[in-house]
Amino acid sequence: MFEKILIANRGEIALRVVRACQEMGIRSVAVHSTADSDAMHVRMADESVCIGPPPSSESYLSPLAIISACEITGAEAIHPGYGFLSENASFVQMVEDHGLTFIGPRAEHIRIMGDKITAKETMRALGVPCVPGSDGGVPDVETAKTIAREIGYPVIIKATAGGGGRGMKTARSEGDLEIAFRTARSEAKVAFGNDEVYIEKYLEKPRHIEIQIFGDGKGQAVHLGERDCSLQRRHQKVLEEAPGPVIDAETRARIGAICADAVAKIGYSGAGTVEFLYENGEFFFIEMNTRLQVEHPVTEAIFGVDLVREQIRVASGMPLSFGQDDLVINGHAIEVRINAERLPNFAPCPGLVKMFHAPGGLGVRMDSALYSGYKIPPYYDSLIGKLIVHGRDREEALARLRRSLGELIVDGVDTTVPLFYDLIGEPDIQAGNYDIHWLERWLAQAYA
Repeated sequence: MFEKILIANRGEIALRVVRACQEMGIRSVAVHSTADSDAMHVRMADESVCIGPPPSSESYLSPLAIISACEITGAEAIHPGYGFLSENASFVQMVEDHGLTFIGPRAEHIRIMGDKITAKETMRALGVPCVPGSDGGVPDVETAKTIAREIGYPVIIKATAGGGGRGMKTARSEGDLEIAFRTARSEAKVAFGNDEVYIEKYLEKPRHIEIQIFGDGKGQAVHLGERDCSLQRRHQKVLEEAPGPVIDAETRARIGAICADAVAKIGYSGAGTVEFLYENGEFFFIEMNTRLQVEHPVTEAIFGVDLVREQIRVASGMPLSFGQDDLVINGHAIEVRINAERLPNFAPCPGLVKMFHAPGGLGVRMDSALYSGYKIPPYYDSLIGKLIVHGRDREEALARLRRSLGELIVDGVDTTVPLFYDLIGEPDIQAGNYDIHWLERWLAQAYA
């Protein structure tokens, strides 16, 4: 087992990893920019190293700064959290070349899944169902039109190196296609330095279902059920729950086994998420995230496992601490992402947190690095906390969520808490009757 782990991240996820290290008796090293010198993960870790100025490109996204921090502190392994360098294959290769351990999958698997076309081809070959679309990148508008006619409109154009909704445009007719194609390529070039795009059939009312998998890197893997992440704004998840309201046990076992078998065949190591669009009883693969997800706590809640602890164990060479038969769902869990944003426009709202009080009680977990007197910097993502509730069933989880939102105090900055109050009062949400377009439609009416 490792003696010292460096955490190449910030905020609540860095604190989450620090806590896992403490429970395992492992010393932790926090890295931070000058803007984060007073951050909670810095205060809680055993050691800390300043790696640069506030811009991410000069600190949290600097491979050399991270590697140097390991050499200075003697850390043996790096936990990337999510975001930043967590899915950067070149960084992982650099970590390995320096004789350090990356707590996650190998560089080759990150590289395969980081390219949407290669990922789709790989998964299709492994027996995972995929969305109808182009076999690879689409070089020009005329080719795009030919493919769109074959699979039928509407279609969606996506950046091969994309994510987060950037480089993604929908065309409902041939008249829309040319503008959508050129806009998607332009956005992709700016965002990712790669203007290659591909085309898929656009599903009208799908749900976003993701399967949590875990591999030991030696040909064994398990799945930990699904999460429903369909409530999204601008392709960014807002609320996640597990298990999914519309997935039954037989369907769960079937798609879970397909995913676990696929990643086992390629020798995948650590946590990963296979993401699907789900419509009319069918699953369509869209991408695989080769890291821990923001919403991993809902899976931890219903299975009673610590995914970060398991990541560290597997990266150190230990076997999985559970098998598929050990993973039995208990109850229902919901997570809401609390952002420092001003409604109704969702404008970032950094500033001084005059008072912070986290909710508590049975089945309540608050993952946040906030504290009273903390100043939220303006340089990073606006996520300031995740409220996770667990109940015996979905009804109890929703009731617990309402109660917990009432206990949460973040004074001094605006947050998205009022949004969740409104959402859980909606009949469609209470019934679990929503798709990936539901929230955008609701917001257009509620915040008009």
